[in-house]
Amino acid sequence: MKKIAVIGSGTMGNGIAHVFAQNGFSVSLIDLSEDALQKALATIEKNLDRQIKKELISEKDKNNTLQNITTYTDTKEGVKEVELVVEAATENTDLKLKIFKDLDAICDPNTILASNTSSISITKIAASTSRSEKVIGMHFMNPVPVMKLVEVIRGYNTSDETTSTVMELSKTLGKVPVEVNDYPGFVANRILMPMINEAIYSLFEGVAGVEEIDTVMKLGMAHPMGPLQLADFIGLDVCLSILNVLYEGLGNQKYAPCPLLVNMVQAGHKGVKTGNGFYSWSHGTKDLIVADRFQK
Repeated sequence: MKKIAVIGSGTMGNGIAHVFAQNGFSVSLIDLSEDALQKALATIEKNLDRQIKKELISEKDKNNTLQNITTYTDTKEGVKEVELVVEAATENTDLKLKIFKDLDAICDPNTILASNTSSISITKIAASTSRSEKVIGMHFMNPVPVMKLVEVIRGYNTSDETTSTVMELSKTLGKVPVEVNDYPGFVANRILMPMINEAIYSLFEGVAGVEEIDTVMKLGMAHPMGPLQLADFIGLDVCLSILNVLYEGLGNQKYAPCPLLVNMVQAGHKGVKTGNGFYSWSHGTKDLIVADRFQK
């Protein structure tokens, strides 16, 4: 497998394109917006420069990586002759179903269709195509160039051949693939999101403040960052979406999103992406500053 396509050029999409291109794959990076594609290329170049600074790669490696990426706003043109498509669009079920239905119609019958979804059913996505045996989940972790894990999610009809191919492919990227079955939240988010939700409940119910909650988890549980800071990085809207998938899919009250999280997302406070969440991200420094609303 030498030629792949990535649908969506946001944080996850450009990271996935970066990793494939850096490992010698020819990558079609596809987005509806030319501006978004140019921003993605700038982000990839910035991240490559960071790798050079850390002496992880050379200037030649950077140039080769960038040369391996071609951008497209025309999906049909971008997926020509590719052997794998990785969808990395917004975590929205209807959008993903439409994308996979369209991909099924325009891609070669042998092309594997993968989704980077963090919680949406692969079986449901596969049902929108005529090739359910070739549909699989490839859930990369953010930031993609740094994090080693790839959750490989088998849908109900995903074939052994497709699973084996994607597992081996992930290893060629320097990743560690872990095969899981298709249930709400898979493994990573089924465990992570209730923890984040409980941290938000602890804040909501006045158990402790933002810094106190994160400090307990960092120093007491050896987490590299606290759950509230992590939620800001993931995106509070994404956290809410995943919790809703868990709640609706498993029908257990323990997955019900905290009302504070719901209100914050509705108010447009989505974390790093909007400059404001549990922390303030618009002050232009690396200092961790609690958002005004949560300061004592």
